[in-house]
Amino acid sequence: AYCYHGQTLLASDKCGEAIRSLQESEKFFAKAEALCKEYGETKGPGTTAKPSGHLFFRKLGSLVKNTLEKCQRENGFIYFQKVPSEAPQLELKANYGLVEPIPFEFPALNAHWTPETLAAFDLTKRPKDDTAKPKPDEEVKPLKEPDIKPQKDTGCQIS
Repeated sequence: AYCYHGQTLLASDKCGEAIRSLQESEKFFAKAEALCKEYGETKGPGTTAKPSGHLFFRKLGSLVKNTLEKCQRENGFIYFQKVPSEAPQLELKANYGLVEPIPFEFPALNAHWTPETLAAFDLTKRPKDDTAKPKPDEEVKPLKEPDIKPQKDTGCQIS
């Protein structure tokens, strides 16, 4: 998020803030890279996923590095803006391109669902003789397979 925010700041000619945002992005990327490598080397059951080798992760690393170098280069001979000591705040609430979500509310309970009705579903009060005993498995007798010999004359010709 800091990487893309830095690109937006650079596009709006706020190069000093863009550099700080990209430095923050680089710091978080290095931390994520270390965690991904540790996760990839973890032993255990299941598939061995390597998130650090994923295409998005590899592209993001070069994007952060290249954009930071571009910002520093442009700030050095075009903008001459001071780099702030604190990273700019991310705007977490999107104000474009998204539909406002409708909050979910549980529907009202029907009048038929009373505590007496719910108590009637107690499985400990079921009749004991309702359970049927399973039949023992019968032995499966092996079947004799017919002796099929390969035919030489199948009717197929290779020309």
